[in-house]
Amino acid sequence: MIRMSDTFYITTPIYYVNSHPHIGHAYTTIVTDVLTRYMKLFGADTYFLTGTDEHGQKIAESAAKSGVEPQEFVDQISQEFREMWPHLHIEHDQFIRTTDFEHKNCVQQILQKIYDQGEIYLKEYEGLYCIGCERFLDEAELEDGNCPDHQNPPELYKENNYFFRMSAYQDWLLKELKHNEKWVYPGRYRNELIQLLKEPLQDLCISRPKSRLKWGIELPFDENFVTYVWFDALLNYASALGWPDGENYNKYWQHVHHTIGKDILKTHGIYWPCMLKAAGMPVFKKLVVHGHWIVEGSKMSKSLGNVVDPLAMKDQLGVDALRYFLLRDMSFGEDSNFTEELAVTRYNGDLANNFGNLLNRSISMSRKNFHGCVPPLGKAEDLEKELHNSFVEGVQKCKEHIIAFQPHRALEHVASLSSQVNKFIDTCKPWALAKEEKDRERLGTVLYTALDMARILVGLLDPVMPKKMCEARVSLGLDEGVIRFDDLTPGLLESGIELPKPTPLFPKMRVPSLEVNPIKNHIEKTLNNSNAEETEWLGIDDFQKMELKVGRIKSCRKVEKSEKLLCSEVDLGEACSRSIVSGAAEFYTPEEMTDRHVLVVANLKPVKLMGHLSEGMILFSDDNGKLVLIDVPEQVNPGVIVR
Repeated sequence: MIRMSDTFYITTPIYYVNSHPHIGHAYTTIVTDVLTRYMKLFGADTYFLTGTDEHGQKIAESAAKSGVEPQEFVDQISQEFREMWPHLHIEHDQFIRTTDFEHKNCVQQILQKIYDQGEIYLKEYEGLYCIGCERFLDEAELEDGNCPDHQNPPELYKENNYFFRMSAYQDWLLKELKHNEKWVYPGRYRNELIQLLKEPLQDLCISRPKSRLKWGIELPFDENFVTYVWFDALLNYASALGWPDGENYNKYWQHVHHTIGKDILKTHGIYWPCMLKAAGMPVFKKLVVHGHWIVEGSKMSKSLGNVVDPLAMKDQLGVDALRYFLLRDMSFGEDSNFTEELAVTRYNGDLANNFGNLLNRSISMSRKNFHGCVPPLGKAEDLEKELHNSFVEGVQKCKEHIIAFQPHRALEHVASLSSQVNKFIDTCKPWALAKEEKDRERLGTVLYTALDMARILVGLLDPVMPKKMCEARVSLGLDEGVIRFDDLTPGLLESGIELPKPTPLFPKMRVPSLEVNPIKNHIEKTLNNSNAEETEWLGIDDFQKMELKVGRIKSCRKVEKSEKLLCSEVDLGEACSRSIVSGAAEFYTPEEMTDRHVLVVANLKPVKLMGHLSEGMILFSDDNGKLVLIDVPEQVNPGVIVR
């Protein structure tokens, strides 16, 4: 059973201000905001920290190029980050800057403490220095003589510097990582850290001579040097709380969770715990690592010109819909593609067609048939009882997904619950019940149930879309206050309350640059291919022999002794489920496959794969070697034929 502490402290990385905020920064901050809001909903005492990292050589160089002093430069860019977050409905408790006096003082105190313990020493060092990384690189890290991240050759530096005896903590850190399997999430990043520690851990250079760099925090024990930017930046998580004896530090530090992108795993997973151990401070409770947003096949980069402006996307999609897309479409820990088309498609599928449609039609039918009010609840039949039980279980399952840092799974489940209510309405046909007076009690029960379940969905979605869910509560005749988690249980909607005239919460959007029929779009693209003469054409008669059906994966398990195969039980609307084996285990867990609506080739000849009968084929797209499930809207019933 996943448990939650009553106290929850969570941080984003503090963002480096050598360039403007982009969608990658927005994702990290939004996901942290959403997790905080959920934990608050579950009853935790929460504290959410974000901020900006403002020292180092890249900052000094960027300021010089702009013709201003470093302080003026960081003031300007830091303000851009500070002003961005309210536009994205982010409510942090504190915004820290590493140029704050309290932070500088904390850094110097901790440096002095570690120095007095004999764990910082001065030596001459010659090495290859990457300005982009702001650190020395080993030759083994280079690719064709270049830094792998910045694609530039590092410069050879020979100078005196201070070093932290990080190597002394290698055995301790390796033991901690092996012992505490939940310390780093997802687990593959923990494995990555363990792999890094199989090589000897080098001592960490923690200073830069003022002859080369003046923009930094001066070492307390040598005025000729400033602090290495990472030894400065990482300590913000503690300085923000008033280390060593601040009230917030005593209250929250034992419960700290760091949300980071995978590109800073080494600094947070190796440098940071060693620094904390040396300073005699408790290490973080959990390191939560997410993947990157990929645009045009590459991680977002200012130099590549593929940076997505979050405010521009906010204007296109709406703030809350953008938040929903970012949380829903990135499987936490994995990389994910970012395109406007994907965002609008997700908006139309989950928000306009599914949840928005549920809210609009249940309110409209109730207003029309019950004098503009929530109908009375009559005798519940099996369908209501089944839906009731599904929601009681579903609310707890969503909570478990959030506590396990799987917001995408929680939102998948919310979308599934919404689909269940839409299916309930379609099955009960309230528009037909409204024609007969004898069915009026039944009509009231059906519509009450739909409205009540919509209320619960609003509560579950509130941390993700706070403004839109406030509008949704008002449309259900409720006050604007957030629904308590304990009230997310069926039967608590008050009958007789007035329902305002609904307006579409999520009006459907046109998908940019995308035909309504993706198969037609693909065919036209193929026909226009300049290499068409090389294509092996498929006749229409051959194509029509293939039977494509919508299926729902009822359960899924890994195939024993196979690293690649999953075996799924798939509902195709037939008398019995089919067993289908797919080679997706490297890309999806069985839990991530379960309850998904998929596209199936239903008339393939059954075959046995590693002793398991496979009675069809689940279709995936191949995204540069990564298998991605072809999503089917959850309101499409299993067994529907795709033409």
